[in-house]
Amino acid sequence: MEFSISIVSYAPDGRQLQATLASVQTALDYAALKAAVYIIDNGPAASEPVVEALLQSQPQSPGVSCIRISGHGNIGYGAGHNLAIRQTDTPYHLVLNPDVELRADALSQALTFMQRHAQAGLLAPAVYTGAGALQYLCRRYPGIRVLALRGFAPHRWQQRHAQRLHHYEMRDVIGADQVVWDVPMLSGCFMLLRRSVLQHTQGFDPRFFLYFEDYDLSVRVAAVARTVYVPQVRIVHHGGHAARKGGRHIQYFIRSALRFYHHHGWAW
Repeated sequence: MEFSISIVSYAPDGRQLQATLASVQTALDYAALKAAVYIIDNGPAASEPVVEALLQSQPQSPGVSCIRISGHGNIGYGAGHNLAIRQTDTPYHLVLNPDVELRADALSQALTFMQRHAQAGLLAPAVYTGAGALQYLCRRYPGIRVLALRGFAPHRWQQRHAQRLHHYEMRDVIGADQVVWDVPMLSGCFMLLRRSVLQHTQGFDPRFFLYFEDYDLSVRVAAVARTVYVPQVRIVHHGGHAARKGGRHIQYFIRSALRFYHHHGWAW
């Protein structure tokens, strides 16, 4: 195989996952890639037949294998991706969310860039909402006050501190046209990684159950290679953030934030 992709799911929305897989297939066909697509099912046993039926109904092109990994329980986002990362030795590996749709030329554009720039170890795309608005998922190193404002403050407070939030979201440099090198924090919804970088970092730190595993990996990748935002690579992301997902997700978020700061340094 020339390329591999891992998608971690937990009791997924069937129609959304189907749309994600269809876009992956289209992008692989466009790039003429032989690829292994791993679906890591972190969900309860009751969800396994649903995911299996979805994969069986999904048309596959020659040279593309869709592999389901299940039965391990909910081991967390990063640890789930590691199950696939350790099974493949392709030159490039894509970490992808189950709520993302790729533009047809996304993989072709991304791989062309990586092949032309050997210093690039981790690539992030331009991310859009379903309505076509640019999402600012590339970030500067997060301060505690910025995280609290962005995640949990009332909208009027966020408006008062818009300049600080926009600085964190790199709105002064991230756009639809210019490549940006050495982005401090990249989103785990789409992370294209060079195999040599994965070997150095050993993938995700499984101690991050959910949230901040992508920031942690970004920091560790930056120690051995360069990170880069490439707006010519375009995706649609349908996800939300922790504060809108209930108390359990807020607990995961805070616990992971504390672990991240403990390992990489505190910032206010």
